[in-house]
Amino acid sequence: MKLRELKLRNFRNYSDAEVAFSPSINVLLGNNAQGKTNMLEAVYVLALTKSHRTNNNRDLINWQADAAQMYGTVQKDLGDTQLEIDLGKKGKRAKVNHLEQAKLSSYVGELNVILFAPEDLSIVKGSPSVRRRFMDMEFGQMSNQYLYNTSQYRKILKQRNNYLKQLQLKEATDELYLDVLSDQLAAYGAKIIAQRLELLQKLQGWAAQVHTEISQGKEKLKLKYVCALKKKQQTQVEDIYNGLKELFSQNKQKEIRQGNTLYGPHRDDLQFVINGKDVSTFGSQGQQRTSALSIKLAEIDLMKEETNEYPILLLDDVLSELDDSRQTHLLKSIQDKVQTFLTTTSLSGVARDLISNPKVFHIDNGHVTAEE
Repeated sequence: MKLRELKLRNFRNYSDAEVAFSPSINVLLGNNAQGKTNMLEAVYVLALTKSHRTNNNRDLINWQADAAQMYGTVQKDLGDTQLEIDLGKKGKRAKVNHLEQAKLSSYVGELNVILFAPEDLSIVKGSPSVRRRFMDMEFGQMSNQYLYNTSQYRKILKQRNNYLKQLQLKEATDELYLDVLSDQLAAYGAKIIAQRLELLQKLQGWAAQVHTEISQGKEKLKLKYVCALKKKQQTQVEDIYNGLKELFSQNKQKEIRQGNTLYGPHRDDLQFVINGKDVSTFGSQGQQRTSALSIKLAEIDLMKEETNEYPILLLDDVLSELDDSRQTHLLKSIQDKVQTFLTTTSLSGVARDLISNPKVFHIDNGHVTAEE
């Protein structure tokens, strides 16, 4: 898929912008704080209905306006799709071909994006919540069912945590209701874990191949899903479901004492292993960055495999964080493969040599000018 054009109305520092993009590599060039990242953020919001930078929709609206709109034309194998996101006082509205979508989950997947920003280089070293969010955001684009399951899981998790808090404070005494919530949470949790295991196995296949190429055959990368379930319980959905129910049953009093749900996919993690060693603990900074780059590039092929369409790649000032060899591998991997949006204050010598015929846009205080 390709994003052919984007129109912005009162989004961040763009009061009115209309841009037609190249199907290949688009370079957003300009000084800091001019709006380069805002443009990438707009594409991200158009795809996922949410920002990667803030949870407050008001932050996305120009301070002089009450509402913001994003319009995009997405080119797919089966024809063009018109997308629209409206942000205002009444919340968020998403439209596909001018038809408002009752559920945002039915909208997500119309435009698939992969974002690679400097903070993503710390995905290996960062907290487990960063890696869980990574799985949920990427896998949710590949599968509406995954998106639905995570949405339902969060609702029941909130109910269960509230009730555990009531039991902890002696404001409730009926543990039978807790068992009902535990059963519901285990049912959706099992589906989420099963899909994560399946998609991570596929992602590892692509990531290991990329990592081997970057390390010139010296390193072998593995992805390991970390959870409280025993290995034999991590097979079929039913096994995972029974395993989660067992955890809830065995630790009921412990969870009541703490007033919180201590087990389930919201507590799980993803581990990066190189040559048998945990990269987050024993890996060098170079190995950690290579692992992050490998998994991002692997996402491109996995998303193509799962959706039959290549995603759009958003590179937010990431070239300045990579050395020449990693820059070279990244740029060679994406050239003539996926539509790419790249923000930078200046193109390095490596980038200029490797990017053929990029379309360059100069960004200056929310104004976009295409280079002739």
